[in-house]
Amino acid sequence: MAIQQKLHTKLVQKLILTPSLQQAIKLLPMATVELADLLTQEIVENPLLEEVPLEEAQTPEASAQTDRADEEPKPTADKPDTWDDSDYEYFFGDYLDDGYKPRAPQELKELPPIENTLSTSSSLSDHLAWQLTLQTDDPMVRDVGQAIIGNLDDDGYLVASVDEIAAMGGWPLAEVERVLSMVQQFDPVGVAARDLQECLTVQLRHLGLGDTPTERIVTEHLRLLQNHQVPEIAKRLGLSIDEIKQHIDVIRGLDPKPGSRYNPSQSQYVIPDVYVIKVEDQYVAVLNEEGLPQLRISPVYRRLLDKSGDASEETRAYVKEKFRSALWLIKSVDQRQKTIHKVATSIINFQKDFLDHGIEYLRPLVLRDVANDIGMHESTVSRVVNNKYMHTPQGVFEMKYFFHSGISSSYGESVSSVTIKQRIRKIIEGEDSRRPLSDAKIVSILQNEGLILARRTIAKYREELRIPTSNQRKVLY
Repeated sequence: MAIQQKLHTKLVQKLILTPSLQQAIKLLPMATVELADLLTQEIVENPLLEEVPLEEAQTPEASAQTDRADEEPKPTADKPDTWDDSDYEYFFGDYLDDGYKPRAPQELKELPPIENTLSTSSSLSDHLAWQLTLQTDDPMVRDVGQAIIGNLDDDGYLVASVDEIAAMGGWPLAEVERVLSMVQQFDPVGVAARDLQECLTVQLRHLGLGDTPTERIVTEHLRLLQNHQVPEIAKRLGLSIDEIKQHIDVIRGLDPKPGSRYNPSQSQYVIPDVYVIKVEDQYVAVLNEEGLPQLRISPVYRRLLDKSGDASEETRAYVKEKFRSALWLIKSVDQRQKTIHKVATSIINFQKDFLDHGIEYLRPLVLRDVANDIGMHESTVSRVVNNKYMHTPQGVFEMKYFFHSGISSSYGESVSSVTIKQRIRKIIEGEDSRRPLSDAKIVSILQNEGLILARRTIAKYREELRIPTSNQRKVLY
């Protein structure tokens, strides 16, 4: 059989990720701050992109007048044809003048003085290193002390063993132990401890309570104390319940995380991407575009595309490439904003009861519901809600917060898992601390309210809420 070469024509449909589509997908999951940084970088790299000055931004009324003026017929004049490779002005006419979306000028806010926004706080390592320099002049002691201080976690506990610290500089173990005992007496007392038991013991001895029943409770019966087995502790120490309570009160006044006060968690300020505003009886989604540069095509560079100009073909090819890139960026940003607005509006429509009454009225919602509502794919909705926040009358929430699975109730309604967790929290907060409710009892309470859940589901939700077991919540006095 002979092998022959033949030409065939075949019509097929393919989904090809063009550079413009890849750019649009890349912009979707970005937060507003990230998008602002990207646009600023693009302005630097692409000479055809420029930011519209705030004072030149058109008001909606002026923009409408401009649009009407553009619609009026203009006399034609004989002039050489300009760049006619593609009718870009037909497709991107809204983006060639003053940016992809006209915005009214905003009033400049008076910012606080810069000295009011700066703050410096001493870290735990700095605080301990300062005490170490005041405590000794011995170079070896300072080196060992610095090695110990450098191996403390945020709570002030030593995360390296004595052998490992000794191996760092070839120091004797006895010397490392001596310096460690010295550092543990620094402020805050109990820092550089290797475990909770040592941390509390150092603090008790600093208070002069060494060799007392209080220290014995910590050194010998700490596990029983954590499980609230007070009668068992009293039996083993040969003391009454009232006497044990006095010692426990002293232990409760100790600091189990002495280093945390010098390593406070930094406040994370969230900039909402969407504001939910109530207008009469309806909620409206308003995009937060504060800080986003308003882009437009530079008219100076755009003139270089005119074939009647003096620019060379090489220059025109370069400008043409940047022109196309700038147009697609502006269009992608515009499409991103429209997509976010659609998703936010759909979430508002589904969660109107939550916006009115609070978390107890949060209804179950999945990505498929919103995708079907706005006619988009679930992956697109997933990219939109990723790393974005919504400011609502009930507070600021991540957009992913509104998507939760539901549990059917005996009344035929579906209840969000977040609502059930909130109900479990309230049930536990209202319990008798001397007789805390078990998971099985919480199941019975929820069953009486029409919610049928398994005990292991209650235990799972309780652990997610970081609520201890009933035995650990029990208080005997």
